Order: sequence, then C-alpha cells, then structure tokens
Amino acid sequence: MCGICGVISLAGGLVLPPGAPERMVGALSHRGPDEFGAWRDETVFLGHARLSIIDLSTGQQPLANEDGTVWITFNGEVYNYVELRAELSGRGHRFRTSSDTETIVHAWEEWGERCVDRFNGQWAFAIWDARRRALFLARDRYGVRPLYWARQGDLLLFGSEIKALLAWPGMRAQLDPAAVAEVFSYWVNVPPATPFAGIGQLAPGHTARLELPPAGAVRDTDGQGQDGLPRTRRYWHPSFLPAAEDHRFVSRQERAALARQVREALVEACTLRLRADVPVGAYLSGGLDSSTTAALIRNYTKHHLRTFSVGFEDPAYDETAWQQEMAARLGTEHTGIRVGGEEIAGAFAEVVWHCETPLLRTAPAPLYALSALVRRENYKVVLTGEGADEVFVGYDIHREAKVRAFWARRPADRRRSLLLTRLYPYLAQSPPGFLAGFYGVGLERPDDPFFGHRPRWNNGEKTLTFLSPAALAAHAAAAPEARLAASLPPDFERWGPVARCQYLEMTTFLAGYLLSSQGDRMLMGHSVEGRFPFLDPEVGALAASLPASVKLQSLREKAILKESVADLLPEGILNRPKQPYRAPDSVIFRAGREAALVEELFAADALSHGDLWHGERVAALLRKWRAGPLASARENMAFIGILSTQLLRRQFGPELAARLGRSALAPRQLRWRRVAAGA
Repeated sequence: MCGICGVISLAGGLVLPPGAPERMVGALSHRGPDEFGAWRDETVFLGHARLSIIDLSTGQQPLANEDGTVWITFNGEVYNYVELRAELSGRGHRFRTSSDTETIVHAWEEWGERCVDRFNGQWAFAIWDARRRALFLARDRYGVRPLYWARQGDLLLFGSEIKALLAWPGMRAQLDPAAVAEVFSYWVNVPPATPFAGIGQLAPGHTARLELPPAGAVRDTDGQGQDGLPRTRRYWHPSFLPAAEDHRFVSRQERAALARQVREALVEACTLRLRADVPVGAYLSGGLDSSTTAALIRNYTKHHLRTFSVGFEDPAYDETAWQQEMAARLGTEHTGIRVGGEEIAGAFAEVVWHCETPLLRTAPAPLYALSALVRRENYKVVLTGEGADEVFVGYDIHREAKVRAFWARRPADRRRSLLLTRLYPYLAQSPPGFLAGFYGVGLERPDDPFFGHRPRWNNGEKTLTFLSPAALAAHAAAAPEARLAASLPPDFERWGPVARCQYLEMTTFLAGYLLSSQGDRMLMGHSVEGRFPFLDPEVGALAASLPASVKLQSLREKAILKESVADLLPEGILNRPKQPYRAPDSVIFRAGREAALVEELFAADALSHGDLWHGERVAALLRKWRAGPLASARENMAFIGILSTQLLRRQFGPELAARLGRSALAPRQLRWRRVAAGA
C-alpha cells in the first residue's frame, strides 16, 4: 500500500514551487517508506510514497506505458492482476514490469473509464493521459483507500491524505463547523464533505474525470464539473434483492448448498489476498469474522500463517482468551499485545493526526498499537475480518430493523415491541415506556429510507448540544440527511428494511469510520497494508443475492456464514454472543500528561477560537469529568469528540508547518521518473 499525491494546472503551465514535491510526498511517507517517486510534465505533477509489496524490483511509481503518454500513481492492490495481465497481453499490450500497477495502465488504454469494473481489489489512483489531456481518478467500491482533493486558484490538488494537500504552499486548513457537527451526528462525513472547508473527498465506488482543452486552445469548462472539480461518475453501489424475496422459505438442502457457495467464495477471496512478494499475516480478534478468515487460510492454502491480536488490561474489553483458543486450534504462530488506558490515552493525539477527523471513540488507538506490533515483526500485510457484519448481516442494528419493521405493522401491539428484549435481555427491566420512546421513533413511517437508523441517529444527535448555535445552524443548512437521501440508488426503495440498513452501514459507517479511522489510517500509520476478504466483490455479490431470511435467520445474525464454517471453528467462537469492539474512553484521560492536555484543550480561551462550541455546556461536562467517571455513553462520546476536534484544530493549525517540515523529504530522496529502460 502506498500514498499518492498530485497537482494539475487547469490553465497555463504548472509551476512547481521549490520544495513542494518533497513536502507533499513526505507528508505521506508513513504510508510508503520504501521509495519516493515523482514525475511531471508541463501540466501535471504526480507523487508517490511506496510500500513495496508486489514486484519489489521493478514496480516503482509513478509508472508509465511504453511511450510515456499515460502515467499513473496508485495506492492499493488489484488482486486479479495476473489474470488481467494475461488477457491484456493477448490483446497486444506489452509489459515492462510484473506489477499490478502496470496492469491498470494497460486496462485504461484498453477499456477506458470502465477498467474499474474489471478490478478485484482496493484502490485509489490517478491517471494522466497526455493524448487525451485527461486526468482520471478512481476509488474502490467500498472505500478501503482514501482520495481527497481541493482547488487552489487554477490548480487542482489531490492526495491520499488531507495533509498532503496542505503541504502545497498557500493551502490552509479550516475546520468546517457544519462538517464537525455532521461527524457528531453520524460518526462520519457524507461525501464529498470532509471536516475541512474547501477540501473534498471522492466517494467510494466513484470515478472522476477532468479534461483540459488542447494546448494553446481557448480554455473552457466543458471537461469539468461544479467549481472546476472533475466530473464524477458512480460505477458501483451495493445492491440487494427486492423486499418480497427477503422472507422466501429456503429448505435445509438449499441452505447447505448456499453455505458451500459462501465457503468457496471466501476461500477464493482469501487466496487472492495472499498474493504478495512479502510475508502476509492475519489479525485474530477472537470473534467469528477474523477466526473465519484465519481458518480458511490455514485449511485451504499452504500459506505459513502468522496471526496477531490486541488485548486489554481491562477485562470488560478483553478477548484474549478467545484469541488464544483460536490460535491454538489453528496452530498458528501467534503474537499478541495487551494495552491499558495509559497507552491508549498516550497515543490518542497521534491517532487523531492520522485520522484527520473528529473521533467519538478511542477505539482506533489499540489498533494503532496492533499495527505497530505487526511492523516490528517485519510484516507489511495483514488480512482482517472487516466487512463481514455489513455483508452477512451481523449488527444489532440489522436485527433491530427487522423487529421494528414487524412492530410497525401494528404499532399499538406492545407484545411486538417486547421482541427487542430477545436482542437485549436487560431491556426487560427498563422503565415503562422506554422501548416505545427509544425504539419506537419513526414507526409511523416504515417507508422512511432511514427507518432502521432513525433511533440510533436521533440518540447520536444528542451530542450536538455541546456545539454552538452557529455550528448547529450551519449543520442544518448543510442538510447532510438530504444529501445522503439524494445519493441513494433508484432501486433502494424496492429493498426490505434489513437490506436498506445494510446499504447505509456500508456507505456510511463502514466506509467513513471502520475502513478509515479504524482501518486504513491505523494500519498505514505504521506502514502496514490491510486486506479484507469479506469485501471481495464476488463475496459481496453472492451475499447480496441471498434473501434476508438466510443471513438473519429469525434473529440469529450471520446465520449462513456460521453454517458455512461450522466445522472449522470451535463451538464457543462460532456461537458466542457478538462482543462489539470497544476501548475505554474519557476515564483514561484523568491522570498525568493526558489530564493536563484535557484541561488545556477544554479551557475557555482554547474553546473560543472559532465559533464551534457551546462554552457553558462544555465547561459543565469538564466539571463532571473532573468529579468522576462519566456514566452515559452520550457524555463519553461528546467528551472524546470535543477532545479530538480540539486536537485536530491544533495539529492542523499552529502545529502544521512544523509537522510538515519534519516529514519533508530531502531532494535526494525523491526519485524523478523517466520513460527509459530500467527507469
């Protein structure tokens, strides 16, 4: 995995300020510390920080076709590059390297924008086609790899991380109050929004194209989208069966056949993701998903498997016993670490720097420590179980959606609401009216596209009380829910409540938080690439073709996945209740340097910079935190959200120049690419 960046001039020749390429590529050096490359012509600059995994000797980037008319800078992997290379060679394309990167170049020449339809992998890349004077940007289906952009005058800048754009002279970072409020509501920003004003992101499953007029011709904007940005095209979105299919009866014999298909698809997905010229390991959390991935590798390949895990000193969060049981079952060479509150709190500031967004949980921090372990053990690649809950229906919110849809048919029937106590037995002792007050929100509108998420979103929005009236007004004006509704595919309304819930989880929480803040950013913070078999397009398509009754059997989550691997996993892991991945929150900041940092960042003068916070309510929260542990989830989320936003403001404000100065490359470190033998 790598880091990419670039600049294109929309009018006239491109002038590269001294040191700008070294600062941009250097800002991404943690994503790719092995080699640093650059290329330019009179219009475009492309930069690359390489984490060498495939074709270690000749896969340097930026990389060109034979005559140097098409150049690419690429972050990701195309796992089926071997098969595509054979097909493209048969069509007359000549290859100079053994890399998957060059396969993309020739696929662009052969199929144009539709090349992404042929790729099985995860990617963010930029192609400059000098013959067409076209810049082509692409991001993978689920959004595993990030891609940001911004305008500065007649320049378009793009890169894997926001900090690479800010390394360009004159670029400034200004937190957008509406976007911050959006994160407080949904945990993520709805693309193209980011936390920073004037900086956007290419949405998952999208490509973008910008065409310039021929050199010397009169400039026009026909080849550009709104605000001079590239024109975007959605090439993929998750799709599901019509609602009528969700309750189809599936016989035991048919279920067994479907379970075999699921296993076969997952074996193929795991096998493809072992393709590398460096060792490949796997995460082992102790849950069903990572255990499945590891078990399939161990039983269906000859791969020597190293597994890695993180445990917690606090037993409320710890899954070490399950991790050790699974490692012993598989006979893997296993290495684990155990983290405590002091370590999580101590790493949190650096975690925020890598995430580039406000966080409402500290959960990314232990995963940052885990990727550090992997790197210390000289591994660059790990497979994880991420995506299984979204693809095979594993979250409580999916089960809630099913129960609430049943309840909505007879809202006055209290017995139907009591089904929720099967999900959460403790609700049986809840105060009268709680079920109706919390889970009954929106029952009168079962056709609401956000029906399944409405209770969670309404509850999450309570954290907005800590934002200023101006920030809340900006949030309302930005209309994130309307933007999300406008992005829904035409067939969304035909799906059942569980499928709609799946879609929203995939396109919001998975892409914007799990694959980003807990995924790409924590892995790449220590130069480790994550690979996700459950997000293989064939696995996803197969799972989407199954009725909800197969994936969510009664209220048993991931039923067909469990059936497909029942003989490979210990009974205790196969059927243990799902334990959401969490980490201790505000309580771990109550001592030492971290406590002093909280006092500093929550001080009235620190809060007053910008019109973001409701000072009195934040001060009251601080007093409550000083007095003892915060009891409610809402207060803990608000505390971490305020702390992370204040850290972000400092890191991307007064500290930014020094940080970018420290990461800037020396000129000799940046290798400028040419089209020549051995280049």
